[in-house]
Amino acid sequence: MIVYKSNGSWFGHVGHLTTSYTMKRILIATMVMGAYAMLTVGSIKYFDLHRYLQVDSTIFSLLAVILSIFLGFRTTTAYDRWWEGRKQWGALVNNCRNLALYVDSVWPPSDHEIRRFMAKHIANFCLALSEHLRDGTKLDKLVYLAEEEIAYYETKDHVPNFIALRIYQRIAEAHRNGDINEGDYINIKPQHQSLLDILGACERIKKTPIAFSYAVYLKVLVTAYAALLPFGLSEQFGWGAIPLSMLIVFALIGVELMGEEIEDPFGLDCNDLPTGDIAHTIKRNVFEILEDRSPAKEHQKELYEKVF
Repeated sequence: MIVYKSNGSWFGHVGHLTTSYTMKRILIATMVMGAYAMLTVGSIKYFDLHRYLQVDSTIFSLLAVILSIFLGFRTTTAYDRWWEGRKQWGALVNNCRNLALYVDSVWPPSDHEIRRFMAKHIANFCLALSEHLRDGTKLDKLVYLAEEEIAYYETKDHVPNFIALRIYQRIAEAHRNGDINEGDYINIKPQHQSLLDILGACERIKKTPIAFSYAVYLKVLVTAYAALLPFGLSEQFGWGAIPLSMLIVFALIGVELMGEEIEDPFGLDCNDLPTGDIAHTIKRNVFEILEDRSPAKEHQKELYEKVF
């Protein structure tokens, strides 16, 4: 995720255009449109085709209204998914802290083993979830794993699920052994259940993209509109139709590609959520709560760019 100051340098932000992968795609499409418009306008002028290619500009105004409706819906839907993902990870931060606080308060102060167990597994759940929502959990990203745990998780396709299972097994075992009473057991269950609720919500966002037919239709409509632009603008604006066509395509394709980028908010694109950093924040928090210390720094900060 790009971290920037909302009141930072205007021209500094504009200069960032060429560093974003999505913006590079938009600029490439704009340059292609410029070449196409130059070829079209040049051909029309050279062969004097104006009388055969008269297109009423009113048609483009009507098409622009339709496009704006579709693109507005596309952007709103994509941003809703991005914001929903951020709310789920915000809830994960709060619930993990609450679970750690509950464990630290309910179990006897002398029981250091349970605090170590819970700190490790809560942290690993978040780290595993971050990777699970990308290309699958990488065990080398988790912390303090014993050899038998590595062997166990290597046999599982859904590592966060089984980390959550181990947490609940330990809570249920403590209840059976009388380490925690019935009231504490009932109260701690929602804290644990919230982990799986957030996991399911994030998977829903990840695995339910916008309907394919809708996405394809929008691309076809934008492409057709862009292809017709030089014909509709050449008679009125002459060579000026070239920069005008480029500007319009820059706006239309830009909205569409930005929607595509944030539609899946859990990756490593420039504007995706910093789930890796959030997971490491949770790790530090739960170790500080349960063991009064910060864990060892086993990771390098993810490549999120800071823009001034």
